[in-house]
Amino acid sequence: MTKTVKKAVFPVAGLGTRFLPATKASPKEMLPVVDKPLIQYAVEEAVAAGIEVMVFVTGRNKTAISNHFDTAYELEHELEIRGKERLLNVVRGIVPAHVSCVFLRQSMPLGLGHAVLCAQPVIGNEPFAVVLADDLIDDGERGCLKQMVEVFSSTGATILGTQIVDPHETGSYGIVDTEDEGDLVEVKGIVEKPAPELAPSNHGVVGRYILTSAIFQHLAQTGKGAGGEIQLTDGIASLMQEESVMAYAFKGRRYDCGSKLGYLQATVDYALKHEHLGDEFTNWLRERFIR
Repeated sequence: MTKTVKKAVFPVAGLGTRFLPATKASPKEMLPVVDKPLIQYAVEEAVAAGIEVMVFVTGRNKTAISNHFDTAYELEHELEIRGKERLLNVVRGIVPAHVSCVFLRQSMPLGLGHAVLCAQPVIGNEPFAVVLADDLIDDGERGCLKQMVEVFSSTGATILGTQIVDPHETGSYGIVDTEDEGDLVEVKGIVEKPAPELAPSNHGVVGRYILTSAIFQHLAQTGKGAGGEIQLTDGIASLMQEESVMAYAFKGRRYDCGSKLGYLQATVDYALKHEHLGDEFTNWLRERFIR
């Protein structure tokens, strides 16, 4: 089995109900953090990790995502004749020339596990990443996914990106059971969204995975789990019966942009370090709050 990861799956078919009415007509993945949508940050992280094929599993009303990664001839022409070279380069550089984008349709809202299973025809027998754009992870050095790709290249095992979560919030995560301590540990079990008193630990799985193609067989046999959906966590729990699964405590700060508070925190922090806006925004905050 190859230990090189060149494909990534982006499940983007969700309804984004926590951000209504903003997401009534626009995908939640297109919500901007300063001047880039969440899905672009996710793709940039994948590109930095060496991913060359981006597989988007979409649903109804998600055409804005495919349009974002497509060529906008009219816009580029307008920027070119106006001499706006910097903006033209920004628009043309959204996806590097060597990267391919594939769009698949998840016809039924059957959960994250089903969305991943929809990507099987494109993934084939290769290992692949799964990236949830809701989880914006800031690591100025390597990037979360690049860290995990490097770990996979040495282990060949399924890798789950994890972090310590508040014990009262275990009901929002897949929680791993492990007997070891450290940044990279073997997973003994995994439970989807357990109540705090039933959680085996407070090590929560966040939106980054490196999976082997063996996961597809297990997802195909996985019935509906928590929330009446086919859960990726349940497929991984089944996969553990035949191969090792590792939990990796990645370096970097995660922003839960599926929540309004996490989204606002990301917006402020990214604005503060923005190349063109950071200093001006910092000064405004000082004037606004330090009097």
